[in-house]
Amino acid sequence: MHVLRAVVTSGSVSAAATNLGYTPSAISQQLSTLEKEAGTPLLEKVGRGLRPTPAGTLLAERAGRIAELLSSTEAELADIRAGRTGLLRVRFFHTASVGLIPPAVAKFRAEHPEVQLDLRTQEVGPLDEVARGEADLAIIVMGRAVPERRGVRIVHLGDDPYRLVLPKSHPMAAQDCVDLVQLARESWINSAVTSDDVCSMLLRDAYASAGFTPKVVLETDGSYSAQGFVAAGLGVALVPRLGLDVVHPGVVVRPVRNPEPARRLYVAVRETVADRPATQSMLNTLLEIAQA
Repeated sequence: MHVLRAVVTSGSVSAAATNLGYTPSAISQQLSTLEKEAGTPLLEKVGRGLRPTPAGTLLAERAGRIAELLSSTEAELADIRAGRTGLLRVRFFHTASVGLIPPAVAKFRAEHPEVQLDLRTQEVGPLDEVARGEADLAIIVMGRAVPERRGVRIVHLGDDPYRLVLPKSHPMAAQDCVDLVQLARESWINSAVTSDDVCSMLLRDAYASAGFTPKVVLETDGSYSAQGFVAAGLGVALVPRLGLDVVHPGVVVRPVRNPEPARRLYVAVRETVADRPATQSMLNTLLEIAQA
């Protein structure tokens, strides 16, 4: 198609051959092949020159656009390989958007201002989205077993322990640490920090280890709303530490023990982008923030 474009812009086969460094017969042969593929004439004679038919004009214009697109794509690929530009699609669950993602994104953008970030809360199926190639990185919570997906690299970020949230007026608010068994008779506020059953199973196991089944009086859709209900005296709650960067003024936060439940946090990385400089930088930044 670039040959057709050259003929159209120069006005003759001989001029296009000179500009491209081909012989006129080679130009004519390529034009003949292109007309057969198009199924319609692309050029017509006008005096001693040529002019494009409507189909020829269309293809010549598209050839110009394609050439520009290929050129810009090659430049973008070179930038991506060098970690200068590109698109990085990151998925994460709700509480990761409180204490993990914001500082990580701020640091990453300062170091890679040319890289575009597609950031999205993804409560359901983020690992599968990475496996399908619809995301590049995803922050996920794992249970006892780490699942495998073809084309996905799983990296351990760290553990996110749960903390006990109590009303300031609660008798146990003065304790430095609370044994979970002491809370057996309390009313509980559950925060739906993720739609994944891993977190629910983890807490059920913790309550069972302490020898009781909690009396759940309310389920909320986030960690801060759970704190609000706790502050109002409706119950107590276990909230992941990641969800406690902002603490309600009406509550106190205390560690729990025997046992201390903790979520296992991982990053799922698409293999095809895992070794790119921008991906490695984001991964290292997430590890640094999580471990801090």
